[in-house]
Amino acid sequence: MAKPMNGAAAPVKPAEIAAAIQSLVCARAAPATVCPSEVARRLAGDDGPWRALMPAVREAAAALARDGRIAVTRGGVEVDALAPGGPIRLGHPLLERQAGFHHG
Repeated sequence: MAKPMNGAAAPVKPAEIAAAIQSLVCARAAPATVCPSEVARRLAGDDGPWRALMPAVREAAAALARDGRIAVTRGGVEVDALAPGGPIRLGHPLLERQAGFHHG
């Protein structure tokens, strides 16, 4: 589980992180993407300990991508969210992005 958000007693659960990722991704029209830090900030607040949530956000993104629910990309190329190599983006699954599909 991720560290507590804003000093709350309970840690942020993986399901809450996954729901936040999906909510932000679905709110964007393809091919727009979301930065994982946007997810962390939504959960912790801009002034909260959002950086501490980043590993958990990447783990949740990796799980969602494995299930085909989102795409994780780096430079427009699909990658493993947990692989080193620089910043990643979270978006609609690639086939849906190419077709201009929008979750709603």
